[in-house]
Amino acid sequence: MDEAPKRPGMLRIAAAVILGLISGTIIFLIFALGIGVVNDRMGMTIPINLLIAENIFSAILLVLFIIICIAAFCWQVWNNPSEMDREDFGPEEEDEEI
Repeated sequence: MDEAPKRPGMLRIAAAVILGLISGTIIFLIFALGIGVVNDRMGMTIPINLLIAENIFSAILLVLFIIICIAAFCWQVWNNPSEMDREDFGPEEEDEEI
């Protein structure tokens, strides 16, 4: 009765990692630009900016966002079956020629 869940394919996992890298970087850029706007408007000195080579806080934040996004997408891939694995498809319809 209890079937072992199928493991996702390597292609789906690779896609999740690539999507996590891209989305984590985009989220970091949006967050850093938002912090930059707040710094300019309010005169604050929050040490987060787009200079990740010179600022350790920005580099840590970038890596953190990327890791969180990769983990989230991998979790989604692991917990959701692909369209081909789902069994809720109806019977296949055959073409009938009249």
